Amino acid sequence: MDTKTLITEAKARFNHNSAKAYLKDKYSSKLIVADQGGLWRADQQTISFLNSMSDNFLIVVIDTFNNPVQVNREKLLETLKDTYNTVMLEWHKEWSELEKKR
Repeated sequence: MDTKTLITEAKARFNHNSAKAYLKDKYSSKLIVADQGGLWRADQQTISFLNSMSDNFLIVVIDTFNNPVQVNREKLLETLKDTYNTVMLEWHKEWSELEKKR
């Protein structure tokens, strides 16, 4: 292999990794939801926690600013699940397109 080929391949890998990092930043910010007086991250941990608290209708949860907020568990859970599913489908679609161009 000559140096031009090596440089071209290295640039392509760098561009690909940069594009993946850009997608992560782009879609991570879309997972932030303002609801019921708090700011929440629609992630697996928060959704799992809300699912595990099935006994309670109103619960107190720490938001992303470390503030305790009393929320309607079911409504917040539904909002976070919808946001998570929508954002992840968009992210996966864009990531799949990126992988095809690789």
